[in-house]
Amino acid sequence: MILLRRELGDVLREQRQAQGRTLREVSAAASVSLGYLSEVERGEKEASSELLASICSALNLPLSTVLGHVSERVAETEALTAPVSLPVPSAALVSASAA
Repeated sequence: MILLRRELGDVLREQRQAQGRTLREVSAAASVSLGYLSEVERGEKEASSELLASICSALNLPLSTVLGHVSERVAETEALTAPVSLPVPSAALVSASAA
């Protein structure tokens, strides 16, 4: 099952690490506790829209960019886990014999 909070946390962590920044730096810039930001990044806590906006601002990223990355990840996961339909012969073509 896809959990949005995990995908969001992964994107935030990847973006922070790509910038070479620590949790401490981003948590201070976002005015959020280091522990809470860590829990958000690990997908253990759901960030409110206000908190998410603050984290994105601290990362100098538009919220739409972060959500776009999350959307792409969810779409990829959905594609990998979608059920596969197998062809089933038409009932008219199926015959049975009791012999």
